[in-house]
Amino acid sequence: MALNYSSKINKIRTFALSLVFIGFGVMYLGILTKKIEWLMAIFFILGLLCIVFSTVVYFWIGMLSTRARQIICPTCNKPTKILGRVDACMHCKQPLTIDKNLEGKEFDEKYNSKEYRKQIKNQNQTNDSN
Repeated sequence: MALNYSSKINKIRTFALSLVFIGFGVMYLGILTKKIEWLMAIFFILGLLCIVFSTVVYFWIGMLSTRARQIICPTCNKPTKILGRVDACMHCKQPLTIDKNLEGKEFDEKYNSKEYRKQIKNQNQTNDSN
């Protein structure tokens, strides 16, 4: 079974969209409990908070998307945006990297973490000192 990679931007957008539907669902529960007014108000407020949080997430990913590095995918030849050192194509889901040291290695999102970069930097410093 092949792993199915997804672009980080698309993952975050999907999360924000799911928050909108969750908010509507919670508000619908409020309509079903309209005989208990305080419970209905709680469901409406929770649903509204989900939708507001979704708006915040959409705004955040929009701002992040404007700073993302745009490259041409070598597989589908379409422009795609990369967040971090490794990401997947937004169109064909091909694993991509902008780091020459990671080319040919197995795709892993741990390459984007600061801890991994510190670990590699420490290994390089110990190798240079020897």
